[in-house]
Amino acid sequence: MSSLLGPIAESSRSDMPSPHEIEVVIGIASSALFDLHESDKVFREQKEDAYREFQEERLNDPLAPGVAFDFVRRLLSLNDLAKDRSPLIEVVILSRNDPETGARVMESVRHHGLPITRSVFMQGRAPYKFMDAFNMTLFLSADEDDVRAAIARDFFAGQVVGEPGSLSLEDGDDGNSLRIAFDFDGVLADDQAETVYQESKDLDVYKAHEDEHGAEPLSAGPLQPFLAALNKIQEIEDDLKRENESYNRRLHIGIVTARNAPAHVRPITTLKHWGLRVNDIFFLGGWPKADTLKIYGPHIFFDDQTDHVDKTKSVVPSVHIPFGVTNKATGAEASPEVPKT
Repeated sequence: MSSLLGPIAESSRSDMPSPHEIEVVIGIASSALFDLHESDKVFREQKEDAYREFQEERLNDPLAPGVAFDFVRRLLSLNDLAKDRSPLIEVVILSRNDPETGARVMESVRHHGLPITRSVFMQGRAPYKFMDAFNMTLFLSADEDDVRAAIARDFFAGQVVGEPGSLSLEDGDDGNSLRIAFDFDGVLADDQAETVYQESKDLDVYKAHEDEHGAEPLSAGPLQPFLAALNKIQEIEDDLKRENESYNRRLHIGIVTARNAPAHVRPITTLKHWGLRVNDIFFLGGWPKADTLKIYGPHIFFDDQTDHVDKTKSVVPSVHIPFGVTNKATGAEASPEVPKT
């Protein structure tokens, strides 16, 4: 236990920054960070006592990386941009495990060299309710029920989907760059535009509406605060670029949307109104997102439609955001004709 108590004691010092002094704080379930297929099978088939024994016997057997592992590793690597400042990024494990079985998770964190020291283990209960206390902008889990429950309580959450080990994450860089891709409507922005389509079921009505309201910004969606926090990290890189023109930016943000002209204006208007930005944007007009993402190569992609992430999860690590009118009305299933991000 001493190896686990060390980081906890260290992080309790009074000079440590509070969550509100950190630009990005996200929570992640062990199911998103590590491959728990084998462990989950034991729990389902043999129940809790066998599961606890299974984990305790394998305390020193590190868990393999899961779907969101590389995203988390690369995100935390950006802390070296902080220099003399407080850490820019904090990742906290939020787990339904009890503390004893959660010990294997923390030993796996240490084995893989992840700078994660904070964790919450609540036996059989969802810990996302502590997101406000930790100033979290996002909670990632592979458990759909936990994610939907969090969204229902107005917490920002997403379900990580994909098969660990089936994705090639090597891109020839030094492992310290990070590319993040977002859907727009229902992810960065609210579902106002989607509601217009759902009520009319007419693509031409939708396009006419968005053309007419192109100069009117949309309200923020669930991941807008996450983008805002990421932009603050990019501002640090802006300063580094001004100091040294040869500096290579490490954080790149893109939007991949099924919108096209004339509906392309409103996302740009909205971002400008928010005072936020992205590096790249793809207006695909309904063409398959997976083909573009395979080339763009984000380390994580956020979308609010299950039919989209079902197609992208074999290409890039994907996250379903169960937010908005489409998810409420049809159980997260949308028509492929819907002109959404």
